[in-house]
Amino acid sequence: MVRRDEVAPEVLERARRGDERAFTDLVRHYDHRLRALAFRLLGDRAAMDDVLQDAYVKAFRALPAFREEAGLGTWLYRITYRACVDHHRREGRHVSEAAAGADLAARGAGAEPAATAVARADLARALAALPVDQRAAVLLVDAEGLDYDTAADVLGVAAGTVASRLSRARAALRVALSEGESR
Repeated sequence: MVRRDEVAPEVLERARRGDERAFTDLVRHYDHRLRALAFRLLGDRAAMDDVLQDAYVKAFRALPAFREEAGLGTWLYRITYRACVDHHRREGRHVSEAAAGADLAARGAGAEPAATAVARADLARALAALPVDQRAAVLLVDAEGLDYDTAADVLGVAAGTVASRLSRARAALRVALSEGESR
C-alpha cells in the first residue's frame, strides 16, 4: 500500500528508467511542498523558479541511482535544499527580509483580517532574518511536519543538530515576534 504522501512505486520505476511523463508526475506530486520550501529559503519567486528548475534537472539525472535509503520526498527536499544553499553562495547575499514579508503580506491581505496579515508579514520577516540553516530546520520540522530524523536526512546533519538549530531559531523567532508586538 502506498502512503498518501508518496507516489506509486510503478511511477517511480518508470521515472527511473527515463520516462519523462512519469518524472513529470513525480514533480507534480512534490512540487507544491518543494516550491514552498524554496520560496521561504530564498524569498524571491524568480530565484525559486531557477533553483527548482536546477533541482529538477539534477533529480532527473540522478534518479536512476536513487537507492531509496530515504524516501523519495526526503531525497527531493535534500536536492532542493542544497540547490537553495548553492544559490545563496553564488549570489553572496541573504534573502531580503522586506521582499519575503511583503510577498506574504500581499498574498494574505485581501483574504484575512489586517492583524493576521501583519502577523504573517512579521513572521515572514523574522524567518527571513534567520540564517539559512536555522530557517530550513524550522520550515522542514514546523511547516512541513518532518520528524527530526527526516529533517536531518534532508539537511545532511545529525538529528541533534536539527534540534539545536530549531532551539536557536525558535528563540530568535520569539524575540523578533515579541518585538513586533511591542511596536
